[in-house]
Amino acid sequence: MTFVTSLFRGALLLAFGIAGLRAALSDASANERAIRIDIDYARIVKIPQGASTLVIGNPLIADVTMLKNSQLMVITGKSFGTTNLIVLDKSGAQVGESIVTVVPAEDKVVVQRGPHRESVSCNPRCAKTVDLADDVNYMNGVIEAVKAHDSAASSTRR
Repeated sequence: MTFVTSLFRGALLLAFGIAGLRAALSDASANERAIRIDIDYARIVKIPQGASTLVIGNPLIADVTMLKNSQLMVITGKSFGTTNLIVLDKSGAQVGESIVTVVPAEDKVVVQRGPHRESVSCNPRCAKTVDLADDVNYMNGVIEAVKAHDSAASSTRR
């Protein structure tokens, strides 16, 4: 191998290394704007200085509430999917934007019985829960059980 070939290979490796570093840095900045949340969970997130209005692209996917007298907001995952969140200052100028992705909770297990789907939450023991894709009859049964439990608990507190 000649000196010129070695030098050329070194320059190529350096160029690819710099390109890879730039890609990693741009991915890092993109990830700083990405918010991932489990469905049916809430997460507290800092908002940019001067924020006064929060706009969520699709309120069926996530809900957002600004906490008073702080630079914090609460994001709640409502259904699966991805939407955007825009942060505005008092004059209406945009001071931030994030991508919000709502994903299934990691502790859920799906039981498929033919066309009927049931969800259970296992942490560490399994118990019935509801998920958006569950069979309607199964979901209604679980919701009624939760209501009965809540009603019984409320009547014992009196």
